[in-house]
Amino acid sequence: MKSDSKRVVVGLSGGVDSSVTAYLLQQQGYEVIGLFMKNWHDDSVTISKECPWLEDSYDAMLVAEKLGIPFQTVDLSEEYKQRIVDYMFVEYERGRTPNPDVLCNREIKFDVFLKIAIELGADFVATGHYCRKGQVEIEGTTQYRLLAGVDNNKDQSYFLCQLNQAQLAKTLFPIGELTKPEVRKIAKDQELVTAEKRDSQGLCFVGKVSLPEFLQQQLAVKTGRIIQIPDSHPMYQIKPEETPEGLATKYSYSAADGVEVGTHDGAHFFTVGQRKGLAVGGTKEPLFVLATDVKDNIIYVGEGKSHLGLLRSALWIAQADVHWVRPDLMPHEPMQVWARIRYRQPLAKATLHPTSTGLYLVYDQPQSAIAAGQFAAWYLKDELIGSGVIG
Repeated sequence: MKSDSKRVVVGLSGGVDSSVTAYLLQQQGYEVIGLFMKNWHDDSVTISKECPWLEDSYDAMLVAEKLGIPFQTVDLSEEYKQRIVDYMFVEYERGRTPNPDVLCNREIKFDVFLKIAIELGADFVATGHYCRKGQVEIEGTTQYRLLAGVDNNKDQSYFLCQLNQAQLAKTLFPIGELTKPEVRKIAKDQELVTAEKRDSQGLCFVGKVSLPEFLQQQLAVKTGRIIQIPDSHPMYQIKPEETPEGLATKYSYSAADGVEVGTHDGAHFFTVGQRKGLAVGGTKEPLFVLATDVKDNIIYVGEGKSHLGLLRSALWIAQADVHWVRPDLMPHEPMQVWARIRYRQPLAKATLHPTSTGLYLVYDQPQSAIAAGQFAAWYLKDELIGSGVIG
C-alpha cells in the first residue's frame, strides 16, 4: 500500500538493519530522509573498532547515496552524556545495574531524535528494531501495540519497553516482520555497503567498552573485600511467607556470613550475577556475584551458577518506576503475564500483583541474578504491555 508520500526520518546507524529499513520505506512510497546520530566522542574507553562512529556515519552516508535520499548528521552527544552516561554513573555508584540501551531508546531515539524529525516535517520516525507495531480501537480510542519481532532470535521489543503511546503513534518498524537472514539478503540484493557488516556490540552508540575503565572516568578505585557465602547458609533454608512481599525479600549478607577469598577495586564496578573480573581461583566451579554493598565496599560471591543466593522468585517495582505501554491494560487485580528481566532471556510465566505504592512481579519459577536498576518487562502473548525499574 502506498503511503501518499508521507515523510519519514530514518535513524541510519550505519548498520544493515537501518539500511534495509530505509530501503523498504522507500519502496512503500514514503519520502525518506536519513539521519545519523553522533552521540559519542571519547574513543579512549572502547576496546574494539567494531563501532567507531566515523566509520558508521560514512557507511550511513553511502547507503543514503545509494538509495538517493537526503542525509545529514546530528550531534546529540551533549544530550547523550546528560541523559545516559551521567545516569549510568549515578546508578553504578549506588550499587545498581542500569540498562543504557533501554534508556537510549526512551531518552534519545524516541525523544530527542523524534523531536528533531518532527521539526523536519516528518510524519513518522523509523528504526531498524526487530519488533512490530499494531493497533486496536478501545472505546473509540486508538491504542498502539508494541509486538515482538517475528525473528525470535532477534526480537528487540525489550529494548523499547519504556516507550509510550505518543511515541509509538509516530514510529514505524519496517523489519519487524523479517528475519535477520532475510534482511541481509535484501541488503545484498540491493548492493548496500552494509549487507555483510557485523552487528554492533556494547553500549548504545558507544560500542564495546571496558566497563571498569569506562566507570573509572568518574568512580574512584577503592580496594575492598570479596566474601564467599556458602550455599548452605541458614538464610536459604528459611522459606519466606508465601506473599508477594515475602517472596520479594532480598538476601541480606554481612561479612560474618562467609569467608574472605580476595579483594576488588570497588563494589560499584560489579553487578549481581557477574562472573568475570573477580580474579579469585581455587574453586571447583566459577564464583558469581550474589550481592554488592557499596556502603561498606564489599562484594558477596557464591560458587556455581546454581548457587541459591542467585535465585529469587519475585521482585518489587515502586509506583514511580512503573511504566505502561498500554495504560488501558493496567490491572487492579493480580494479572498473569510473561516476563523477562534482560534482553534475550526467555519469557517466563509470572503474576503481577498491583498495590497502591507499586507492584510485585512473582515468577512461577525462581529467576537468576535479579539486580536492582534493571528493567523488568511483561507481556500478554507477544505484546509488551509494561515495564519498570527493579527496586
